[in-house]
Amino acid sequence: MKVFKNLYNYRELLKTSVKKEIRGKYKNSFLGVLWSFLNPLLQILVYAIVFPLILKNNEKNYVIFLCCGLIPWTFFSTAITRAAFTMIENGNIIKKVYFPREILPISIVTSEAINFLISTIIIIAFVLIYGVGITKFILYYPIIFLVQYILILGISFIVSSITVYVRDLQHLIGVALQLLFYATPIVYNVNTIPENFKWILNLNPMTYVINAYRDIFYNQVAPDVKSLLIVAGIMIAICIVGYMIFNKLQKGFAEEL
Repeated sequence: MKVFKNLYNYRELLKTSVKKEIRGKYKNSFLGVLWSFLNPLLQILVYAIVFPLILKNNEKNYVIFLCCGLIPWTFFSTAITRAAFTMIENGNIIKKVYFPREILPISIVTSEAINFLISTIIIIAFVLIYGVGITKFILYYPIIFLVQYILILGISFIVSSITVYVRDLQHLIGVALQLLFYATPIVYNVNTIPENFKWILNLNPMTYVINAYRDIFYNQVAPDVKSLLIVAGIMIAICIVGYMIFNKLQKGFAEEL
């Protein structure tokens, strides 16, 4: 309960920190928050050209299929990459002023979550443009989003705290995320993977998250609620363990930084 008490007592600081992260991301940028749309659109454009035309991917309405994987993945990878640097970037403040250290990774994940919510408009736009339409299954969206948020927050607690002591982790995270990208059904369908390799995807929590987004927007069916609830339970456990690791390691932050 300590973390919730700290967040409540320092809620104004958390709110300010989230605003700072959002504004700082587009500071001195001419287009500002429009990059929340332009970045994923440009990525989608590249993959939409490479996979259907060059690699002969015949997935129906591939742009929608791609959006449902690439935009959630961008939220996941960007938040974790930024969270890994946050303690080091704020080292001077940590050494001088007391505040709950967990505010830093939480503000990173929350600011990226807001960007993701904005980017979801792109998915909805393509669904409407291609004439697929919106169905009642979009009501599952907040649940899927919450599961993903908890997953990212748990991982962010871990990487942000360990990176203070092991600086090489910053570089390893980039490599790990690149490998994980190909182990996640973002640009390809799970059904195209040979059976003896599917266990790799099944061990990846982002597989279930992306499949759930794809179900409500692309396949227009209810997601596998049973699997989603199991994953949600695992994500909550990861988040709790992540915070415990963070809480244990944060005692030495000032000395290490």
